Amino acid sequence: MLPRGGHAPWNAHCARRRCWASRRAKRYEPRRRLHGDSRRRPRGDDIVSISTRDYSRQDTLGVGVELIRQLKRKRTLVAFLLVVALPLIVVAAVRFGPSSNGDDGGNQGGGFGGGNFDLVGLATNGAWNFTITMLLFSSGFLLVIIAAMFLGDTVASEASWSTLRYLLVAPVPRRKLLRTKAVVGLLLTAIVLVTLVLTSWAIGAIAFGTAPLASPFGGALTQTESLQRLTVITTYIAITLLFPAAIAFLMSVLTDVPLGAVGTAVVVVTIFNILDAIEALGSLRRFLPSDYGSTWVDAMNPVIVWDQMAVGVAYNLIAFALLVGIAVLRFDRKDITS
Repeated sequence: MLPRGGHAPWNAHCARRRCWASRRAKRYEPRRRLHGDSRRRPRGDDIVSISTRDYSRQDTLGVGVELIRQLKRKRTLVAFLLVVALPLIVVAAVRFGPSSNGDDGGNQGGGFGGGNFDLVGLATNGAWNFTITMLLFSSGFLLVIIAAMFLGDTVASEASWSTLRYLLVAPVPRRKLLRTKAVVGLLLTAIVLVTLVLTSWAIGAIAFGTAPLASPFGGALTQTESLQRLTVITTYIAITLLFPAAIAFLMSVLTDVPLGAVGTAVVVVTIFNILDAIEALGSLRRFLPSDYGSTWVDAMNPVIVWDQMAVGVAYNLIAFALLVGIAVLRFDRKDITS
């Protein structure tokens, strides 16, 4: 015997099934339209294709992102503080040092250098000479350490933090990772060098005035010529820093210890400097990169002598290309475990 309403319970059951089917169809309808197939439910490989459809190698780990990351690190702040503090310390030593009161008035700063015929003795002649002297003081060691730190702490630091493999899984292509790290390291090195030059000139202008550059080889230059000579010297020093930077970058790929990569580059440069000081080696010293480290002094001549500087530029560029190429090939085949 049927209950009141005849087939009402059966009709209600069918209505509920139709409602459930309608909800189920609406739930998967966007995915079906996205895949262009309204007859089947998307599978797992379809979902993967959705998530990687807009993937682009060029959009992973951009230079701007990496530059901001490195600028926030404490060692970057320390590097900038060092190049700002160096001219301040030198000016304080000149102004308030023991020999500052013994000057007869020939130099504005007094108590610095040994005469008017050497580069250091002309440091207090004005802002231009003071800036050149700061480059002389820092190019042999301080800037080498900074360049080695920025390039040697790139890949090795990620490995020491155990984040390198996660960057590569992101996925960031290996060569894109190296290229970004190297570009950011070189940019930071250049920014530190420019900061040293600008800070030294500003402090020198306040302490010693803005007299044109006086050459240790005799004669004075105009303000425009002083700017040109300072630009040439700064550019050449930046190029000479490519050699220690390349050594540090190669060691950063070979080791997982950032301090080891930086220390190796500094030790290698120091050994080359010692060998370059041994006169018994004769013409063999021409094959050492340190032999061209101070040839920027040729830009202080009344007429710039380009011969040795051109050789030094070619030497450092070739050495940088070879060492970075070895680092790239090694990193392509390296088993990343950290």
